Amino acid sequence: MGKGGVGKSTSAALHSIFLAEKGYRVVLVSLDPAHNQSDIFERRFSDKARKVGSNLFVIEVEQERWIKTYLKDVQQQINRAYAYLTAFNLESHFKVIKHSPGLEEYAVLLAYKHICKAYADFDFLVFDMPPTALSLKFFSLPSLSLIWLDHLLALRREIIKKRDLITKIKLIKKEYERDKLLNKINEQQRDYQDLKSGFETMDVTRIHLVLNPDKLSHAESMRILDRLDELDIKVYRIICNKMQGESSCVKIKKLETIPQIKFPASRIPLIGVSALQRFLKENRDAAAKQL
Repeated sequence: MGKGGVGKSTSAALHSIFLAEKGYRVVLVSLDPAHNQSDIFERRFSDKARKVGSNLFVIEVEQERWIKTYLKDVQQQINRAYAYLTAFNLESHFKVIKHSPGLEEYAVLLAYKHICKAYADFDFLVFDMPPTALSLKFFSLPSLSLIWLDHLLALRREIIKKRDLITKIKLIKKEYERDKLLNKINEQQRDYQDLKSGFETMDVTRIHLVLNPDKLSHAESMRILDRLDELDIKVYRIICNKMQGESSCVKIKKLETIPQIKFPASRIPLIGVSALQRFLKENRDAAAKQL
C-alpha cells in the first residue's frame, strides 16, 4: 500500500522476484486498475496466471469482470430466495444496481477470495494494491458487512418468529422448512469473519507500506496507519523507497516503531526482469530483510 507514485508496483514486483529466487512459489496479483505490472515485466497479463520465472506467476485482475460476477451472484441469490417474486420483473432493477456505489470494493474482495482459494498451495500471494481510498474500503468491507449482517440476522429471526406464529395459528403445527435466507446470512457471517481475522493476523496477511522521503507521502502514510489501526490491522513493514544518499525516510514517531527497509532510487528504469534482478543484487542486504 501507499500513495500513488511511491513505487508500490515496483516494490511488489521486486518482492515477488526476491521470494521466487529464494525457492518459494509465488503469485503476484495486481489489484490496481492501472495494471503497472504489464509495463514493469514488459508482457501482457490477465486474470489467468502467467508464468514469468521458474517459481513466479503474475495475474492482473480485471475489475469489470468481477463486478459482473458479483452482480450475477446477487441476482442468482435473489432469484433463489424470492422465486415467487419473479412476476415483479426484478431483473429490470439490475440496470440501476450496476451503478451502485461500493461495487468496486466488493468486486476486488470477490477476486481476492477467489485467488486465495485457487492458489492456496503457493507459498506467497503478493498483492499490488489499488489506490489508497479503494484499498482502505477493501480492508473495511468485512467489518462493515458484519455490522449489516448482524442487523439482517436479527431482522430475519424476527420474521421467522412471526411466520411460525402464523403457521401455528393456521395449520396448528410448526413449519420445519429450512430458511434459505437465514442460512445464507449465517454463511456470509462466517465468510466475512474469516476475512476479518485473516486481515488482522500477521501470520496470514503482511501489509507493506511504501513511502518516499517527502511530506505528502508521509501524510498519506499516516492516514493509512490511522485507518488500519481503527480496523485492528497492523502494518508489517515500511519500505522507504527512492532514497537519496543518507537521507532519513521516517522522522515521525508512529512510523519509526514499524520495521523498515531502505531502498535507494534506481539509476536506471526498473523495467524488465533482468533490471529488477540486478537491482536486487545491488541491494541484497536490504532485500534480505523482506523475509
